[in-house]
Amino acid sequence: MAEKKKPNYSSEQMKKYFSDPVYREELLKKGKSFFQKFRFYFLGALVLFLLLMVVYANYIISGLPSLEELENPRPELATKVYSIDGEVLGTFFLTKNRSYVGYNQIPQSVIDALISTEDKNYYEHWGVTPWRFIRAMFKNLLYLRLKEGASTITQQLARNLYGLQNTNESAFDKATRKLREFITSVQIEKNFTKKEILEMYLNTIFFGRGAYGISAASAVFYDKKVEELTVGESAMLIAILNGPNYYDPIRHPERARSRRDLVLALMVHEGRLSQVQAEKIKKEPMSFTNNEVEGPLGIASHFVEYIRQQMRDKADKYGFNIYKDGLSVYTTLDSRMQKYANRAVEEHLAEKQQQFDLIWDWNKKPALLEKILDRTARQTEEYRRSDNKDSIVTSLKHSQLFIDSIKKVFQSIEVGFVAIDPKTGGIRAMVGGRNFRSFRYGLNHVTQIRRQPGSCFKPFVYTVAIDNGYPPSYELLNQPITVMMEDGTEWRPGNFEGDVGGKSTLRNALTRSLNLVTVRVIMDVVTREQVVEYAKRMGIKSPIPPYYSIALGTAQVTPLEMTSAFGVFANEGVSVDPNSIIRIEDKDGNVIEDNIPEKKEVLSKETAYIMTNMMEDVVNSPYGSGARIRNFFHYPAAGKTGTTQDYADAWFVGFTPQLAAGMWVGFDDQSVTFNSADGQGGRAAAPLFGRFMKYVYEDKTIPVTQAYFRIPNGVERDTICAETKKLATEFCPVKITEIFNSKYLPARCDVHVSADSLDTGKSSEF
Repeated sequence: MAEKKKPNYSSEQMKKYFSDPVYREELLKKGKSFFQKFRFYFLGALVLFLLLMVVYANYIISGLPSLEELENPRPELATKVYSIDGEVLGTFFLTKNRSYVGYNQIPQSVIDALISTEDKNYYEHWGVTPWRFIRAMFKNLLYLRLKEGASTITQQLARNLYGLQNTNESAFDKATRKLREFITSVQIEKNFTKKEILEMYLNTIFFGRGAYGISAASAVFYDKKVEELTVGESAMLIAILNGPNYYDPIRHPERARSRRDLVLALMVHEGRLSQVQAEKIKKEPMSFTNNEVEGPLGIASHFVEYIRQQMRDKADKYGFNIYKDGLSVYTTLDSRMQKYANRAVEEHLAEKQQQFDLIWDWNKKPALLEKILDRTARQTEEYRRSDNKDSIVTSLKHSQLFIDSIKKVFQSIEVGFVAIDPKTGGIRAMVGGRNFRSFRYGLNHVTQIRRQPGSCFKPFVYTVAIDNGYPPSYELLNQPITVMMEDGTEWRPGNFEGDVGGKSTLRNALTRSLNLVTVRVIMDVVTREQVVEYAKRMGIKSPIPPYYSIALGTAQVTPLEMTSAFGVFANEGVSVDPNSIIRIEDKDGNVIEDNIPEKKEVLSKETAYIMTNMMEDVVNSPYGSGARIRNFFHYPAAGKTGTTQDYADAWFVGFTPQLAAGMWVGFDDQSVTFNSADGQGGRAAAPLFGRFMKYVYEDKTIPVTQAYFRIPNGVERDTICAETKKLATEFCPVKITEIFNSKYLPARCDVHVSADSLDTGKSSEF
């Protein structure tokens, strides 16, 4: 071994070494190695590096899904709202419209296209392909690119399922995310089978147009169930995954076709499709639907929003999220009836709007127009943002475009229509306004408005009388009356058509809507408190002040509660609150809520039938509202019209043995009125009932029949002599068949019917 060479120092250097400390220190430093000189720096750097690695490792782990999340992943799933006949009415979601389907529901062609295109070695790897992963990481770090490295299906699932991706990530963040994907992918492969991974992937991936998952994509692009997808359609949907916006087949059909053909070629290359099949598919024409859903739209937009409001209120009770938990809400609405309601409303409003536009003249109402323009201008965004608000108001009020738009809005006729199954209370159809095709979170004229119903309220007054033993033939004076009010003022009601004199039976008074007789009923036959109590018992939830004027419908109510209350007559005296949700299930089909309607007998069958029979006269009348209903509908029906002061609100609420339907027609701003007889309930509302019932009863797929109203055992028909007003004999010149409750006959057999109950040729529509 060679001896280590020692430095050769002179005697002068040696002497200086021992006498000069500075020289000695410099000489010693020259003899140290580089590492020896900086060993403390190296050790410090090593410790710092290890600490940073520990911190970084902890940072990576902190962003990984927990074991519970891995075993029970919760993708954001859209809640679906179903009609009673199985149609999807709408969905609730925030940014992700997603539906979940099982692996067995997904066609094999979708699986083949996916694996051939995205991950041909899917069944061989264990979640990641290490060499591809390292190469992608190296490129990302070396070039600081944000271009996505090659990922397996499992890695993509990890990214989508557990929110590992950030759209604004830096190169460092991207590298971190890839490491998390790597670890999570391995864990996913340990916890799930290959089939389960494919199922989760295809239910979470984004296809564009708001559709997350293969089921939503199938509905959006092809309007079909996922099970019905063809091979070509499967290839197209997988092609979209490479760039949902870039390869959108509706906006960019040629790009999508080119990408679809590449997918087919890859399927052929991987032996999952024959060349002959691929060529045949390429020649097929491409066609798509555009069912992109952005909110509660569809054939029943007002109803779907009504459901959303109820589900929002139930969220705290059950702990679900209506936008993310993939619930299934099964409702009472019948999609067929809804379509007929939409059709009837469109046809009716088109006719009424044209009539109204011909007679309404803003030039004759300058003060009203000025008031509306001023009020509306102060509600605009320009007004709220401006520092000079007066100038904004002045400018808008002189803008012809603004003026014309406001005129159009305020003279637009609005509508609220609802149909209910009286036996279950289930809402079968709902049109909450004329804008049902584009409605979003606005006013629902079925559930959110309260208006005076006018004569529509009268049946509650007569119900109290009938239920307290007064037969339909009971007579009261049809004479002027003065009512002293609590505040000391006098109220002098009058009949709508001014026909005053003599007496009238209850039946005739209800049919002809005689105000004077109705007021006498609430003053002399029943009490105000009884009327309020009966109305509430039958389903009116709105406040009803106990004034005499309620007999003429001055209390404000909603169309929904009025329709529900009239349903008591059709349901033989049994009240069922209106309801819209039958059942709520979670994404796995477990029942969260199962609703059984609560039924309550509030009237006797006899009273309910007698009132029904009396209101049949309104519909059967050859005049007025009866004639307008019978222009469309000829099956058994009953109901009552209503018209308020200055023709502001037009009502009709009616029913058949199977359906109750209520409709309000008017204006959002009550300063705008029909201002003519065209605003009577019999003209502006009743025909809508006839149209709807016609379409429903003509559709043989809807389970309704034309059965007559059933007469209870306690009700008998008696023939009355018009001349003697007693039970008829063979010598009576004119005989009338009248209905009485048999238990009342002995006490009142001498006051059955009078001659004015015969067809007088008059029919009030008030």
